[in-house]
Amino acid sequence: MTYVPMTSRSRHESHRASTPLELFFDLCFVVAVAQAGRQLVHALAEGHVGDGITGYLFVFFGVWWAWMNFTWFASAYDVDDVPYRIATLVQIAGVLIYAAGIPRAFNDNDWTICVLGYVVMRLALTVQWLRAAAGEQGAARRTALTYAIGLLVCQAGWVALLAAPEHSRRWLFLILVLIELLIPAVAERSYQTHWHPHHIAERYGLFTIIVLGETIAASTVAVQSAIDEHEALGELLPIAAGGLLLVFAAWWIYFAVPAHDRLRGNREAIPWGYGHYVIFAAAAAIGAGLEVAIEHAVGKAHVSALSANLSVCVPAALFLAFVWLLHSRHFKRGTAQQLVLPLTAAAILACAWAGPQAVLWAGLVASASVAVGVTLADRARSGA
Repeated sequence: MTYVPMTSRSRHESHRASTPLELFFDLCFVVAVAQAGRQLVHALAEGHVGDGITGYLFVFFGVWWAWMNFTWFASAYDVDDVPYRIATLVQIAGVLIYAAGIPRAFNDNDWTICVLGYVVMRLALTVQWLRAAAGEQGAARRTALTYAIGLLVCQAGWVALLAAPEHSRRWLFLILVLIELLIPAVAERSYQTHWHPHHIAERYGLFTIIVLGETIAASTVAVQSAIDEHEALGELLPIAAGGLLLVFAAWWIYFAVPAHDRLRGNREAIPWGYGHYVIFAAAAAIGAGLEVAIEHAVGKAHVSALSANLSVCVPAALFLAFVWLLHSRHFKRGTAQQLVLPLTAAAILACAWAGPQAVLWAGLVASASVAVGVTLADRARSGA
């Protein structure tokens, strides 16, 4: 359609699914995720652990928050007309600009290009919220206008950040992050936008799949390069096998329960949505960790074996712990089921001390947790 008034969609709409434009949007965002992961690999492999993790968390926030803002807006107001499509494509252009600036932001604390990309993304989203305000009345209109004003205020803050002294930018960054996170809570105090629970759960699930796929792709390229340059197949096979098992288990565990059943309102949905920052960042970091482990195996990483192992085991443990915290625990019956994922996360972390076979052991532990979880769930259903 060329143009339709932008009004809120129904939360009870049947057969609501992700659109081709949303899938395209996700794929383009993974370019920025890959850039962040690549910079993390370089930092960890050179032994700059603190700076690497801090830089990764900072640049990943911009990717995740822009994706999340679009996703929840689209769930409530996607009209799929020409202006909506153009605004979404502008946001995609913005994330590509942001991705191009990630190396400078990561390594030199130069956020100029990233902020430019962020401005492009957020101004397009502000126009969308103003469109929504024009099509709504009463409390819904006030909520849309609050979002638009909040976005403009925060965007002015990000631009002002460029003029701040370099040593204070990261502290000011944290303040702006806090303000950004408060906008949805403030905007929706008196009116909840009509996001669709099934649609939101599907969108988050699809992005998780794409990030895990990027992890496999990055690891495959790293293994191929290591084999071509060093022919160290014996050292690389355990890492490749363990990494594959970790990713398979991560996928299985994430989709083991119906997340949409928990998303009844903002009280449940906002912590769930915000908590996915850790899930997405950890999923992408698993791939970066596998690359570091591969580089260490062939003698290219300037870190200890323990540090290389931790670069895989820490994000894998965080992924499982937060999947349990955000939704799995709400569907578990009994102590045994509840303990599977927390104990698995702890066991995977302990695998970092298993020497050259650490990644393989972590993959085996994750796979065993899937088997135990399936068995316990089957017994619970049979006993019911």
